Amino acid sequence: MAEYVLKFADGRGQIHQQVANAGSEKELRDRYSQQGFLIYSIKPRSAASAVSGGLFGRKKLDLEKFLIFNQQFVTLIRAGLPILKALDLLAERLTDPKLSPYIRAVRDEVRGGSLLSDAFRQQGFFPKIYVTSVMAGEKSGSLVEVLDRYITYQRLSLAVRKKVMVSLMYPCVLIVLVILLMVFLVTYVVPTFAQLYSSMNATLPTMTVWLIALGTTARSYILIGVGGLVLAVFLFRWWAKKDAARQTIDRFKMKSPIFGEMWLKYQVAQLSRILSTLLTGGIPLVQAMETAADSLNTPLLKRAVEGAGKMVREGQPLSGSLGSSKLFPALAIDMLEVGESTGSLPAMLNSVAEFFEDDVNTKMAATLSLIEPVIMLVMGAFVAFVLISLYLPIFSLADNIH
Repeated sequence: MAEYVLKFADGRGQIHQQVANAGSEKELRDRYSQQGFLIYSIKPRSAASAVSGGLFGRKKLDLEKFLIFNQQFVTLIRAGLPILKALDLLAERLTDPKLSPYIRAVRDEVRGGSLLSDAFRQQGFFPKIYVTSVMAGEKSGSLVEVLDRYITYQRLSLAVRKKVMVSLMYPCVLIVLVILLMVFLVTYVVPTFAQLYSSMNATLPTMTVWLIALGTTARSYILIGVGGLVLAVFLFRWWAKKDAARQTIDRFKMKSPIFGEMWLKYQVAQLSRILSTLLTGGIPLVQAMETAADSLNTPLLKRAVEGAGKMVREGQPLSGSLGSSKLFPALAIDMLEVGESTGSLPAMLNSVAEFFEDDVNTKMAATLSLIEPVIMLVMGAFVAFVLISLYLPIFSLADNIH
């Protein structure tokens, strides 16, 4: 008998998670299904521990390559191939070494009689929104249409993410280069001039004395400083994996000036797009909210969405449930309220996502256009300070010679 971590919902919609003993996953699934429970996931306890434990966590799915897999999968199914045959073809032709073994495992599960959604769920590797979408497609008999909607969602999500990353790339590279230039000037150029002035027994200005003291000290302790920085990064990454730490980091992000508002709007846009995709695919609102909460990478918003899901289960509207958390922008709540009152919630969620994504892109472009000149000014001011401090004694000596 093996131990499994079982996540299921009872007849009242309450979500439970417990450890159960069974001879196989199929036996455990059949046992709880016969009792009227809705099974969300079943994972071997050792695998679940490995996923949640460890220093660096589990492997991440490459979303771009997974998108290519789904495009090929949908094309084969639309061409009339059975699901098992399509999986056979793709499992042997995938170039992603991380994805291939999981697709082969899915194929083997399907060949053994499992549903496609169950086969993906049992791997514990694929996004929950994808597994839930596949399950909805199986139940409604429209798997191709549901996968098409997931592909569209993933394309838009990746496009927005790439646009944000490209916008941030140039300022980040510029900041790194500026820091490296400052370190080079302080730890190499300044100590070289210090040796020159020491051999000349020259009287140095106050600003030059300060700069030389900074440079010689930095040069003596640069290896300790680099080691301390690496250790600090290592400890921060270890600390940041804890739930309490991640919530603290999320609060810091939200309260940070300028970028805090953009970060929140980006997360709300992601949440809205996930909910829109699930609701359009026929997933009930409560289950869609649970899936959306699991898909978020921000514990603070995840807890807010989970709390809102409980209120929706009790009969509260989505807009009021999300608004009670005081985290979501008022405009998003108002738009959702309109969508609920007109019966067009999925379309309104999609509009919320598009509006906030455009708003984030516009504000980020404007902010970065101001940050870049500031970085250049700081670098110019520092270089000017170093040059003046280093060459001022030379000018003084030249005046004394004359």
